[in-house]
Amino acid sequence: MTARASDRARYDRATAHLDAPLAIVDLEAFDANAADLVCRAGGKPVRVASKSVRCRALLERVLARDGFAGIMSFTLAESLWLARSGFDDVLLAYPSADRAGYAELAGDPKLAAAVTVMVDDVAQLDLIDASRGGGREVVRVCLELDTSLKLLGGRVRVGARRSPLHSPAEVAEMARAAARRPGFEVVGIMAYEGHVAGVGDSLAGRPLRSRAIRLMQAAAKRELAERRAEVVRAVRAVVPGLEFVNGGGTGSVQHTAAEEAVTEIAAGSGLYVPRLFDNYTSFSGRPSALFAQPVVRRPGVGVVTVLGGGYPASGAAGADRSPVPYLPEGLRYDPQEGAGEVQTPLLGSPADDLLIGDKVWFRHAKAGELCERFDRLHLVEGDAVTATVPTYRGEGHTFL
Repeated sequence: MTARASDRARYDRATAHLDAPLAIVDLEAFDANAADLVCRAGGKPVRVASKSVRCRALLERVLARDGFAGIMSFTLAESLWLARSGFDDVLLAYPSADRAGYAELAGDPKLAAAVTVMVDDVAQLDLIDASRGGGREVVRVCLELDTSLKLLGGRVRVGARRSPLHSPAEVAEMARAAARRPGFEVVGIMAYEGHVAGVGDSLAGRPLRSRAIRLMQAAAKRELAERRAEVVRAVRAVVPGLEFVNGGGTGSVQHTAAEEAVTEIAAGSGLYVPRLFDNYTSFSGRPSALFAQPVVRRPGVGVVTVLGGGYPASGAAGADRSPVPYLPEGLRYDPQEGAGEVQTPLLGSPADDLLIGDKVWFRHAKAGELCERFDRLHLVEGDAVTATVPTYRGEGHTFL
């Protein structure tokens, strides 16, 4: 029996008393992935990206491990909710226009001490000030550095369009603007190199493209390491008490951790290891988060139909944004239908061994987005479900 076949047998036994659709997290794989992230971080703390987990119980589990410290959140409302729930170090990774949230933040000393917000524009400081109401708490801010690689005098750009702050001088000037403004404290710098951390460099059947990606990433890592160090020096000249410099992502943990200027690493997807993280030469993980759909039809030889399953991931539309049939091995989508909102035909010889009511296990393309589809996660240890915990959705929150 292959390892995957053994996993399928375990998951089927563990959930035999549960009807699909359902989602699980294999805790042995989850913990092994957490240990791998800590090992790759080389002694620097890992800040867990909540966007990739979206389950308070699992955030608590990973933060209880040595090597993890703090949360990187994705909305201000989520940040405040987490802080009210007892998490005392929450870095909001994206700028916000949530006026009510800023009023709450500025009016509560506990929240203001626990939550750091992201800025890259003076206009964002203006919005925060205009939203304070009667709140006078100091707002902790982090400055985001644009990590994109610019070539040919800036005519060619590689990387996500995020912050407008690219040069050391631009980031330092933003630091001055925030530091001299009453009611704000600059405490950190963040630089997420998504074109390295979030792009696989070993694409099956595409050796030339894989080689091109590796060359691009090597150049990007060299350029960013030099520029990030210059940025940190420039900002520390303005803000000597800078608390942290955050960088990285699941796909670049060890590379970013090697930079002296970086004090902590951000990662989250590496805990669940969704399908988009299969294509890396620098690390391999164990899929820990899966969902199951029930077989509801057998239209013919070599075909079964499961209920639902059309859970596309965000990003540029393409086949890689669809979940992938994972267990039993050998199933594939009908190219004329793909993954459907209400039903999904699956082709392949394993279909002939599936009965009505059997489970087909899938992996989502991205990590935490799976939790927007399910209100609970069944935690599997060995061949048993040992706990069932709510996702954000299960606690009544859909922050985005």
